[in-house]
Amino acid sequence: MSALLEVRGLTKRFGGLTAVHDLDFEVREGEILGVIGPNGAGKSTTFNLIAGTYAATAGDVRFAGEPILGLAPHRIAARGVMRTFQHNRPFAGMPVIDNVLVGAHTRFGATLWSVVLGRSRAEEARRRERAAELVQFVGLGELARADVTTLSFGQGRLLEIARALAGEPRLILFDEPAAGLTAAECARLAEIIRGIAARSIAVLLIEHDMHFLLPLAHRVVVLNFGAKIADGLPAEVRTHPAVMDAYLGSHAAH
Repeated sequence: MSALLEVRGLTKRFGGLTAVHDLDFEVREGEILGVIGPNGAGKSTTFNLIAGTYAATAGDVRFAGEPILGLAPHRIAARGVMRTFQHNRPFAGMPVIDNVLVGAHTRFGATLWSVVLGRSRAEEARRRERAAELVQFVGLGELARADVTTLSFGQGRLLEIARALAGEPRLILFDEPAAGLTAAECARLAEIIRGIAARSIAVLLIEHDMHFLLPLAHRVVVLNFGAKIADGLPAEVRTHPAVMDAYLGSHAAH
């Protein structure tokens, strides 16, 4: 199967600091690719480069065979690459279902706010039906009409996922989605991510917690100081000497 996302020679320098160095990897349709590494390894910078938030110093990123490096974030999203963030970003004062509806803004034929305000009835009905399905999919069905300010932190994380799915992505970038969640919430999150991949949507997942990521990912890329130090199946990565050294210190490698 050909790669949906191809990253080649990706490099980002901030002055004299190289945050990402000559990075290569790819993600296939319906695959869960984990990206792990210690704090400061370059994980979030890599996501910001792919999503268009940062401009790359060098390299190439292709999505579905087309170059996306240098495109504005909204143009990358419109091509089918959505992302979540480490911190929940709800639109306060709006119910859950309308927050999800906002995530579909790249797919509207009518303008988003004409739909939200009820000026385009046919598209509103279709998009709201889809939003309701996604709210149900992530387990927030009973809260569809609730104000987002009433959601717990974990529920807010699920809202972020539903909103990303509303954009009809072919690839979702998850930036440490398990951070701050309870064990039960992590288990539910893993179930949802597997369900997303089962819909043939590719998942690129940043995580610091190997205990959460390794049982979930199909393949894993490990970064340290901005460079890739390992790439393979979770069982291979778990016992890789360079990975053990990066996480646990030089003695662990022996």
